[in-house]
Amino acid sequence: MSDFAKQQVRMVFSDVDGTLVGGDHHPIEASAATMHEVGARVPVCLVSARSPEGLYSIQQALGFAGPLACFSGAYVLGENGEELYSTTMTAEDARDIKDYLSQAHPQLCVGTYGHHTWIVDDRSHPSVRREEEAVQTQASESRDIVGTFGKTGVHKLLLMGSPDAILDAERVVGARYPHLNVVRSSDILCEVMTREASKRTAVRVICEHYGIDPTYAVAFGDGPNDMDMLLSVRNSYAMANAEEAVKEAATHVLPWTNEECGVARMLAQLLDLSAKRGPDRKRGPDRNSVHRRSKAPHKKERPESERSFLCKLSACCVDYATSSPLDLMTFW
Repeated sequence: MSDFAKQQVRMVFSDVDGTLVGGDHHPIEASAATMHEVGARVPVCLVSARSPEGLYSIQQALGFAGPLACFSGAYVLGENGEELYSTTMTAEDARDIKDYLSQAHPQLCVGTYGHHTWIVDDRSHPSVRREEEAVQTQASESRDIVGTFGKTGVHKLLLMGSPDAILDAERVVGARYPHLNVVRSSDILCEVMTREASKRTAVRVICEHYGIDPTYAVAFGDGPNDMDMLLSVRNSYAMANAEEAVKEAATHVLPWTNEECGVARMLAQLLDLSAKRGPDRKRGPDRNSVHRRSKAPHKKERPESERSFLCKLSACCVDYATSSPLDLMTFW
């Protein structure tokens, strides 16, 4: 087992879709016992582009409570639901952006989120129905952004569309609104938030709230909007199904995908939950078939200056190159 595996883990940060839940975006039952035990030992924070309502069901199904970083860090809640951090754009700015998208990119479906409210133009739109099924919450129909969010502000706009449309939207919207944080959360979703909103910020806020040094935190992710979070802790893990740039940002790459309960398996090893073995699944590699690379060191930790630089690049959705080779996280 690695030296870090013997080190005390005091906080866990995990993305949700593509990381902790299955391909259907719902919790995997086989992970529940392990995640319940992890949550009983250390705080587990879900860090997701989802709303609070889209995360409560994940916590309940997997049997743990903990803080939540919603809307990719724009809205951070403590374990008891208290607000720890919030950054919003004005309702007028959100309306103007949506009006521009409706004219310039009519192929996109746009949802507007603020605190515990989600509105769309048409709930029957296929993209909305897909998102509702994925997050197990319902949107409300309204075109009145200012009337709905005028007093509270908007945490994010969610752009939904085809992979090509989303790639194009990320580039075009990011260039048109450089003061905003525009980043893909999947191949069919793109988030638009204030520049102050990031998963990196959520890590800082929650660690400060609990009085925990990020040195003793671990983070798991798979998508572009996870990169700044992975770069914010000393030990981070990209899923086997993660994009290549995400694997480069992490200090370790898991041999398991989200479907193979990779987060629960790794946490079972890090927290030595031998009495409660990590989830056994019929699909995916057995833990005993994953061998330690006996003569290969783990990936070297990047210097702080380099990690800070890469973190800034990831927040701006800029691809970067590194001279460090990928190193597969090894196990017994």
